[in-house]
Amino acid sequence: MKGLNPDWPVIKTYDQDHLLRIALPLGGIGTGTVSLGGRGQLRDWEIMNTPAKGVYPVISPNNDGPRPFFALYAKPAGGRSVTRCLEGALPVEAYEGWTGSLAPNHNLPRFEECSFAVAYPFGQVLLRDPDVPVDVRLEAFNPLIPADAGRSGIPAAILRYVLTNRTNRQVKASVCGYLTNPVGKEAEGDTRSRFRRGKGVAGICRNSVGVSETHPAWGSLALTTTARRGLTCRVHSGDWMIWRWGNEILSFWDKFSRDGTLEEQHQAVGHTRGFLSVSVTIPPKGKKEITFLLSWRFPNRITWTPKYKETKSSGGGLLPNPKDIIGNYYCTRYRDAWDAAEKTARDLKSLERDSLSFVRAFCESDLPLPVKDAALSNASTLRTQTCFRTPDGRFFGWEGCRDNVGSCTGSCTHVWNYEQATAFLFGELAMTMRDVEFAHATRRNGRMSFRAVLPLNRATKYPYTAADGQMGCVMKMYREWQLSGDEKTLKRLWPMVRKALEFCWIPGGWDADRDGVMEGSQHNTMDVEYFGPNPVMTGWYLGALRAAEEMARYLGETDFADRCRAMFENGSRWMDENLFNGEYYEHHIKPPRSEKDIAPGLRLAVWVKVTRPDFQLGAGCQVDQMVGQYTAHICGLGYLHNKRKIRKTLQSILKYNRCDNFNAYFNTMRTYAMGKERGLIVAAYPDPAKRPARPTPYYSEVWTGLEYTVAAGMIQEGMVRNGVQVIADVRDRHDGRKRNPFNEPECGHHYARAMASWAAVLAMTGFHYSAVTQAMEFAARQGTHFWSNGYAWGTCRIRKVKKAFQIELNVLHGSLKLKRFLLAGAGEAAFSPVLRLSAGRARKIMLPFADARR
Repeated sequence: MKGLNPDWPVIKTYDQDHLLRIALPLGGIGTGTVSLGGRGQLRDWEIMNTPAKGVYPVISPNNDGPRPFFALYAKPAGGRSVTRCLEGALPVEAYEGWTGSLAPNHNLPRFEECSFAVAYPFGQVLLRDPDVPVDVRLEAFNPLIPADAGRSGIPAAILRYVLTNRTNRQVKASVCGYLTNPVGKEAEGDTRSRFRRGKGVAGICRNSVGVSETHPAWGSLALTTTARRGLTCRVHSGDWMIWRWGNEILSFWDKFSRDGTLEEQHQAVGHTRGFLSVSVTIPPKGKKEITFLLSWRFPNRITWTPKYKETKSSGGGLLPNPKDIIGNYYCTRYRDAWDAAEKTARDLKSLERDSLSFVRAFCESDLPLPVKDAALSNASTLRTQTCFRTPDGRFFGWEGCRDNVGSCTGSCTHVWNYEQATAFLFGELAMTMRDVEFAHATRRNGRMSFRAVLPLNRATKYPYTAADGQMGCVMKMYREWQLSGDEKTLKRLWPMVRKALEFCWIPGGWDADRDGVMEGSQHNTMDVEYFGPNPVMTGWYLGALRAAEEMARYLGETDFADRCRAMFENGSRWMDENLFNGEYYEHHIKPPRSEKDIAPGLRLAVWVKVTRPDFQLGAGCQVDQMVGQYTAHICGLGYLHNKRKIRKTLQSILKYNRCDNFNAYFNTMRTYAMGKERGLIVAAYPDPAKRPARPTPYYSEVWTGLEYTVAAGMIQEGMVRNGVQVIADVRDRHDGRKRNPFNEPECGHHYARAMASWAAVLAMTGFHYSAVTQAMEFAARQGTHFWSNGYAWGTCRIRKVKKAFQIELNVLHGSLKLKRFLLAGAGEAAFSPVLRLSAGRARKIMLPFADARR
């Protein structure tokens, strides 16, 4: 696309008809975000510790008046000036409302032509208008550097306006940012705004005034620029009614349209507004850049499980009890929003360089485009209000977000089980989740609360455990140990990991007879209990037995390892022989004789009659029934089931669960696919007569996280074309017009499970790394592969040269130790002494074919 930054990679572009839903989150991990809309607008201001879809800072109690915007003034030498809001034209869907258009800043003139290009976190908005002498490219991003959570956790949005003079005359131009009061309405307080000059930045800093220091909206916000010259600023306060009648916006527009400057005023208190303008002169056919930083600091995050009553503030609003404030990690690194702006500006070149290094390496790999798009776009969830970090650095996540509150608390184990982005991009953060699960949320008898209550001294207060969640956590502990090589943490957490597995064997438990098959009351991610053996829970269980076997053997607990192995082999054999129906694995419903046969904490759906339970899967073909195998492959634990039956099951899922016409499809619950879209339904019943009268509750829905799980599973089993098509179907549904490409919902926006999309990267490359054995493995597939183990990342180029593979292994960030390098089924190289690679280092390896006939 003409006009894009040639140094910024692009995965996907969106034309003017596909901009409506785009909202690219700009912000760091655990900081909250402001989103870049497809037309260049800033939307969804989610910076005050809570989701805020559709929320803009305003000054009016009626929620009207101007919202934040940027404007352009341009005047060619000898010509007439022109002023525009730096956004694309409003879509026709925004034209109608009870007072005409209700779109934010609907009254401002805009550019006629607009398009959007992206490779997350880099978003570009191209603006063009025949009546404007300059073309504008907005470049927006927040640093994203795998294995560096600190520099990926900056509370700021970087906005760079690149102005290109199309004419043969010199053009005088100005870009002005406007920001309303972000505090007053939410916290019943005011702000103190003033113009400042600091280290590398100048602009407007705003701090809360008259707001309790325990309120979630207490904090600071800054709009700054890196420009050193051409600045004018106006901050002021006043009666919002003046704005409602349009006088103040008229005053600004008249003055700015005359010469691109502002009537100077540098300090105000109250319901303040602020304008910051930068003026430049652009030579004929030349370019000029103007960079703005939007930064913030709001330290008072409230626990998702408040224990104490709120109190009334002096303004009549409600204040949280200080004991329910858990805080934010990023606020330990920045004194206020101004400090964040100064530090970001100081390091801006290196932050952009290192982020580009990652995205460029990823985009230049030979992954199919839908795999790149899904993996990178869903990584944005790590930066939304779905995720946060407490001051001790621990990482937590809701399941997703509703419009204005989090959705489903507690880093829910059975949801977070599926995603792979956190571990393979930020291993340090993933390890803190394992610490919470085993060191805090697991009781002494091994029962893990599948939703961790905060603060952590309340972690086990949630009384229920989930079979799939708990077994998945055992597998993830193995994954984190392998990727990190952190023997100290393994030894510290192992006693509780072992107890979590042994909990399966208690009387009334999931596997009381210890035969390697889950049969008891199994609460799971369908929000009900399955009774009797089924492929999903038994798959997770078999994976946990294998993971525990490997960890126990490493730690010298041979007897326990042997016991886990024997149970695994028996359970695997039994599942293949008894649950496989010739096409896929079924659920055999076996209810208990009475509620007394169920151990405490295993039954959440108390409204279900256990002796004749509703909401069972039964003969259904559940789309994620191979999730245990999917996770086992990622962990390098080998096959849990018969390989032939796994492939047949995946083929049956394509046959029975895929729908390509939802116009003719009946759905009992929430709808995530419509019309002529394509998707995989949660559970299909090839024989409708065998469907329970009340089947598993979400059976008729479509969940992207489960679609990515089965897609990665297909790729793992060699069904590459099918797996990539499933991913492409998902991304086609999130096309910018119908849905936001950076928001795949399930029970909430930015749903954590959708980060299972990263698993397709692992499946396509065959990447495995063990810091324990210091071994790295790829599939014997020619091409350029991106790799990341959560602590280092780089590329691996593989090509055939005569009767050998030539490998070039590059480390672009972090460091790596290798004793062995393997190409699956093709050969391996051993290094003695250990090969040590650090950032900027590459190593070429020649591997002769294991079979000369290849």
